[in-house]
Amino acid sequence: MKLVIVESPTKSITIGRYLGPDFKVLASEGHIRDLSTRGRGGLGINIEEGFVPDWVINPRKAGLIAKLNDAAKKAEQVYLATDPDREGEAISYHLAEVLHLPVETTPRLQFREITKPAILEALANPGHIDMDLVAAQEVRRMEDRIIGFKVSGLLQRKVSLKSAGRVQSSTLKLIVDRKKSIDAFVPDEYWTIEVEITIHGRKYKLPLIKVDGKPFKAKTKEEADAVLARIPESLTITSISKSVKSVSPKAPFTTSTLQQEAYAKLGFDTTRTMSVAQKLYEGLQVNGEHVGLITYMRTDTPTISSSFHYGHAVPFITETYGSEYAGPYRKGKSGANAQGAHEAIRPTGTHRTPEVVASYVSPEQAKLYRLIYCRALASTMAPKKNEVTSVILSGNGLDFSLLGTHTLFPGFSVIYGEFEEEEEKSLPALNQGESYKVAKVIPEQKFTKPEPQFNDASIVRTMEEKGIGRPSTYASTIKTLIERKYITRTKGTLNPTADGIKAVETLEEFFPNIVSSDYTASMETKLDSVEKGEKTSIDALNEFYGPFEEAYEKAKELMSKITIPTGELCPVCGKPLIIRKNKKGQEFVGCSGYPSCKYIKREEKEVEYTGELCPDCGSPLIYKKSKNGRFIGCSNYPKCKYTADENGVRKEKQVFTEADYVKPCPRCKSGFLVKKKGSKAFFLGCTNYPKCRYHEWIDGKKKKGE
Repeated sequence: MKLVIVESPTKSITIGRYLGPDFKVLASEGHIRDLSTRGRGGLGINIEEGFVPDWVINPRKAGLIAKLNDAAKKAEQVYLATDPDREGEAISYHLAEVLHLPVETTPRLQFREITKPAILEALANPGHIDMDLVAAQEVRRMEDRIIGFKVSGLLQRKVSLKSAGRVQSSTLKLIVDRKKSIDAFVPDEYWTIEVEITIHGRKYKLPLIKVDGKPFKAKTKEEADAVLARIPESLTITSISKSVKSVSPKAPFTTSTLQQEAYAKLGFDTTRTMSVAQKLYEGLQVNGEHVGLITYMRTDTPTISSSFHYGHAVPFITETYGSEYAGPYRKGKSGANAQGAHEAIRPTGTHRTPEVVASYVSPEQAKLYRLIYCRALASTMAPKKNEVTSVILSGNGLDFSLLGTHTLFPGFSVIYGEFEEEEEKSLPALNQGESYKVAKVIPEQKFTKPEPQFNDASIVRTMEEKGIGRPSTYASTIKTLIERKYITRTKGTLNPTADGIKAVETLEEFFPNIVSSDYTASMETKLDSVEKGEKTSIDALNEFYGPFEEAYEKAKELMSKITIPTGELCPVCGKPLIIRKNKKGQEFVGCSGYPSCKYIKREEKEVEYTGELCPDCGSPLIYKKSKNGRFIGCSNYPKCKYTADENGVRKEKQVFTEADYVKPCPRCKSGFLVKKKGSKAFFLGCTNYPKCRYHEWIDGKKKKGE
């Protein structure tokens, strides 16, 4: 028996069916080890000895590891087939270590799609664990642990915030900065002017584009009115031009563009998109076959393999639409920080069309699969060709524009047109010199608008452009910020909370690098250098740790609790009262002199007077509440302890006689112990209460104070 270890249980089922009875396929269910919380600062890293990580087995994985270990001992050969990325490589390394497999020689299988041909090809051409890739993951994990533990600890102690992280905090800054920009934005007024004309019974709206040969601009109503006064009763066609515009298909999906398009076209947030894509990748039952439907969904390469293009896409397109619809092989342009380890996201087979797959999967899986399938196939097709007609109608020095489009050749749009927003706008036959009456003039006052607040699609696009994070971290970063209550998602818009703004402002002051997009991107580049073997992990960690530790020590000394003064002074010590937070994050008003002064301002409750005076001291009587209900008490409490029930009937003090005496009081000697009723049980108490508070429990419990 041969053993193959993958990450996902679902994936193990699919691959197991391909490999047959001679193979056993088990899943690690993700990482099996992580950094401990032992050592200095609970970091699980021996920094002094050269950043030695202290890896420990996840306690929840003990039973699973025992199962894997037992299977590995019985197997004639063990193959490690975790995901083809940094995290997957690290999981393979930890599996080899824990299962006592030789790291240098244990076969490592890599595949980008879960189909029988891909699995068999990987099995026929195994590699080995890439220790440079493992080193890059270890550097990332250790840097994130150091930042996470040390900076988060400061934020928790000093400003009552939850956490900070390298990718998390720089992404949060983007969202906070956009919100501040929106709040500070001052709109400018401007005007647009359109006219409506009728051509062969159809109405058209024409925007004013030029006044006396210059682009039209009107910033005030007066400027607009001056132009409006010049609009003639009819306009004459002064120019007609036609051109053919070739529109190329978009590149197939990367992780980032998939998340953006799924949000825009399907309304899926990033977490939902990646969850559905994961299931499509790992495999589903379709037409009697359990198969992976798409290639690996964590990638930054916008290019599909040439083998898929020529071996699958072109034949399918030629047969379905005609040879003129097949396009050339294109290599998409990758971003500056792209790793290029995997091809773009595509279907694993053109014969599994969206219509076929929809009958076997859930509605949301069908929608995302259709989007991926159509985008990938469209990227291999010929461009769409449009005839664009540009018409200028003029009068009294004013030029108005009329545009029309007509599709000459649909090209890729035959398959991706349903996701395109472009609409054909045909024009009737027109001739230069023809005049048309102005039926309506439409002036409109407008104001410039700030950039919109981020949504899932736009923040992922910005993260990718700035090199923040990697495809595998986009969705988890947004999810973490929401869980930490640093941002909220409202109707698709990502907005920072007060805590999110406070976190960014604090980090900007003491740890500007952590919230810097450039710094975060440079760290990703550094990890790439480790992955390529161009830089050692020790060098990378030393470059990071020295400046970080210096900033940390300075912050630890200078960072003070961010406080919001109330404008009041403490009635106990005279220092300012401030708004503080308790451990549960609830705000309260307390003294800024804490811990030397522990004054807390209690909420003033509205006092309800009875209209009568206390018979004992003459102070006003008020209604009070206890766990037993409402009662009447003296407003001079605790100096006066007069009480009565809600109806004003005074509770008379209990009078004890010699018949009630149980024994002399051992403390005051002058009183006697009598049986009294407490809130939960009977007890023996002194008749001289409250001067003498001695008591004994009737059930034999120890006396108070003993």
